[in-house]
Amino acid sequence: MHSDPWHVLHVVSNHEKLVAQHLGVRSLEHYLPLYTERVKWTDRIVVAERPLFPGYLFVRFLPQSRRSVISTPGVLRVLGDDESNMVSCAELDQICIGLASGLLLRPHPRVTVGTQVRVRNGVFAGVEGLVTELRQQSKVILTLSAVTQCFSLEVELGDIEVVNKAVAKPGLLRSAAYS
Repeated sequence: MHSDPWHVLHVVSNHEKLVAQHLGVRSLEHYLPLYTERVKWTDRIVVAERPLFPGYLFVRFLPQSRRSVISTPGVLRVLGDDESNMVSCAELDQICIGLASGLLLRPHPRVTVGTQVRVRNGVFAGVEGLVTELRQQSKVILTLSAVTQCFSLEVELGDIEVVNKAVAKPGLLRSAAYS
C-alpha cells in the first residue's frame, strides 16, 4: 500500500491537527504537512506549527475503510475518487523531504499569471510552477495536484528554466520584460 496515491481530505478550517489525531486513533495512514513560523501575540512571540495546506490533509485507506474516514469528526469530504484527484507518493515525499531539510515552504494563494518554470535542481527538480517575484532569488509558486492549494518556494534564478513564455497582458508589459 506504500506506493498507492493519497486521497485528499477537505476538513474544517483550523481543525487539521484534530482530524489527524482522530485518523491516528482509527489507525488510518495520514499525512499533515506542517511548517513553523514565529507568531507575535500581545505579550510574547511564539513558534507555531501551521498546516502547509490549510483545510486539507492526506490519507491512504482501503475502500472498505471509507466510512471510517468520512465519519471522522472534522472531515467535510473526500475530494474525488479517481486517480486525477489523488496525490502521488512522490509529490508528498518531496514536500516531506523539503520540510525536513529546512526549505522555506509556505502556503501561498493560487496564482494564474506569470512565467511558467520548471525547477532544475534540488528536492523539487522537475516540478513546474509560476514565477511571482524576481529578486536576487526567484519566488516560484508550486501547485499540488488534486488540490486547489499552492505553496511558495524561493530558488536561485539559475535553478529554474522557462517552460512557456508569459502571455503579455495590458498593464504587464514592464514585468514581462523581466521574464
